[in-house]
Amino acid sequence: MRTLIRNLNFLFTVDESDTVLRNASIVIDADRIADIGPAAAIADRHAPESFDQVIDGSMLGMCPGFVDSHVHLSETLSRAAFPDNLNTRAWVFHWAKPFYAHITAEDEYWGALLGITEMLRGGTTCFLDMGSQYDPGIVVRAMEPTGIRGITGRHAADNRPAELPRGWTEEMADHHFFPDAQTALRELEACVVKYNGALDGRARCWVNIEGKEPCTLELHVGAVALAEKLGVGTTYHLTTSIEEARVCESKYGCWPITRIDRVGGIRRNLVIAHCAAVTDEEVQLLAERGAGVAFCPCSSFKLGKGATAIGKYPEMAQAGVKVGLGTDGVSAAGNLNLMRQMLLVAGMFKDARIKPDVFTARQALRAATIEGAKALLWDDEIGSLEIGKKADFVLFDLDHVEWTPFHDPLQALVFSASTASVSQTWVNGVKVYGEGKVHGVDERHVRRKARELAAAAVVRAGLHKDDVETATTLYDEGN
Repeated sequence: MRTLIRNLNFLFTVDESDTVLRNASIVIDADRIADIGPAAAIADRHAPESFDQVIDGSMLGMCPGFVDSHVHLSETLSRAAFPDNLNTRAWVFHWAKPFYAHITAEDEYWGALLGITEMLRGGTTCFLDMGSQYDPGIVVRAMEPTGIRGITGRHAADNRPAELPRGWTEEMADHHFFPDAQTALRELEACVVKYNGALDGRARCWVNIEGKEPCTLELHVGAVALAEKLGVGTTYHLTTSIEEARVCESKYGCWPITRIDRVGGIRRNLVIAHCAAVTDEEVQLLAERGAGVAFCPCSSFKLGKGATAIGKYPEMAQAGVKVGLGTDGVSAAGNLNLMRQMLLVAGMFKDARIKPDVFTARQALRAATIEGAKALLWDDEIGSLEIGKKADFVLFDLDHVEWTPFHDPLQALVFSASTASVSQTWVNGVKVYGEGKVHGVDERHVRRKARELAAAAVVRAGLHKDDVETATTLYDEGN
């Protein structure tokens, strides 16, 4: 299939120069961008009859597909089930873990499918999923009919609590916590071998672990080393809150990034989820090692992680760290809307520091696209609109109140627009969302099934009761 989208009002390339084209056209040959430039130049180079389809883009604007650098598709059925008065550690140990303990593989599949439809409706074309509680094939199966691109894995840990908190189950703990790091790594390697490169390359599988207290130092370092050997990446949660950093300091005399780096665990193929509490020295360390960071603004706001108070994300970006944007899970952040994250990151540091030139709209767009792609080790094919790259992009309806009127398309995209004006989402040169629906799935059936399964899972987990704990001391002492 050869496609011409011509006379676009604007087109964000997000190349090295952040080129913005006005009155632009793009040529798509199968799954890749064959040509791009001013409409007149493209018209001179390509005859209309050489295309299978020609699309009028005169009331459309285009940007690269958004890249979600951190998401939990296995949590999608927990939307609005957890309160907003929890810090990160209580949220994980007393709410998320019981939820995980009581969802089935079927729940995960329908939750993943629901989450993918939300992402495609919002212009997200690629994601890094923390991983299945059961098997990465569940997420891959959900990806297949929707056409989305993404990375998944298998959730794993090896530092099981001596006594399981309320809501956890022996079955979940046995599956989630491996007896030691080497056993976990053998299983994770098998997952990569089985699933990496599935769906004709749209799906990748990484050596993912939970990270922080539920994982030993050996597993943190081993995951990065194994991923390097297999030629893939790894992601895990680390230094997600000031509480976590303080617990680490009390046990080991340093903060988490420094602790893991001292044994060679911070490398280029690592994406650290959240990374809220870091020192100035650790910012430079991350840049030198080439590690990526997935910043999740909505999650930070809901769980009080401290992004505006202690977060050094502007400093990371300034130092050259690959800072991508993530949504986290819907119970932690409320949504899988990367445009909302982009708006927040473009404003929160300006306001907190009373400096309007901190983390600008340009940086926000890059964090949602090319910087995320770099973190995911996929920037050779996605993250920007350039000749030879995959045709993954978003088209905005400019005959929409959010875009009426506008002068600077970048300011309009970041501060005025929302997912309401997303007209089409394309992945691999195929329109996967358009005409108000995600193609390939029955969305109404997906939503109905998700509502049924979610209600039952919340009750099974006991999260509907009023006496679920909102504070924790788990992992404060011991290993």
